[in-house]
Amino acid sequence: MTTTWHGSRARCARRRRRADMTVIVVSGTGTEIGKTVTTAAVAAVARAAGRSVAVLKPAQTGVGPDDPGDAREVTRLAGEGITTLELARYPEPLAPDVAARRAGLAQVRPQQVADAAAKLATEYDLVLVEGAGGLLVRLDDEGGTLADAARLLGAPVLMVVTAGLGTLNATALTAEALRARGVRQLGPLIGSWPTAPDLASRCNLADLPKDAGTPLLGAVPAGAGSLEGPAFRASAGSWLAPELGGTWDAKAFGEREGAGARGR
Repeated sequence: MTTTWHGSRARCARRRRRADMTVIVVSGTGTEIGKTVTTAAVAAVARAAGRSVAVLKPAQTGVGPDDPGDAREVTRLAGEGITTLELARYPEPLAPDVAARRAGLAQVRPQQVADAAAKLATEYDLVLVEGAGGLLVRLDDEGGTLADAARLLGAPVLMVVTAGLGTLNATALTAEALRARGVRQLGPLIGSWPTAPDLASRCNLADLPKDAGTPLLGAVPAGAGSLEGPAFRASAGSWLAPELGGTWDAKAFGEREGAGARGR
């Protein structure tokens, strides 16, 4: 159900300013790259700091009505103090617009996402909006995307990226898409840092900020999503940069994990 606001332009402006301070859109360069685990980590750190947190999942695909989804996984990892909200779920693992059309279900519109997030922002200190797939995956037949919802909200986007070969081009394209739409990017964050990083991954630690145009904001270790909740919450802050409430240090991480990447 779509929530619609009525009132003066001044109230709309206040809502937009508040959303900018309290809403983060978590998107990325593709699917299965760690967005849900990243969302859970940001939520866990915020909760540990005493902030109230809501997580909005606009569209979940590949799940049935009673199946556990990403929102439930966020709660398992980040703790029961997190409020979650799904706007729609579709049974087939496809782009949301296609999945909705094939299931004969209503599509989610960017304005609906923006309205739901803005309403949550009046009730919670932090609202995390986790997208499905990459930034420009279509939500509806009009071509609406999560980037459009972020623009409507005036909210920044946290870009979850992969570590290895191919990530630089995908990161640069996603950053360019955000700039073209006037959407602020918080920065890239590696959603699954391998336990034994290859040469490309080590080199990319230095190159990702160049292609994104913003500093790297963290690296979640591979397998973090398999941790039990208490262990996940105890470690989450060490994966996130101070901009996200954590203690992760890009320089120290690069010196440790990127050893040998500079060549001879």
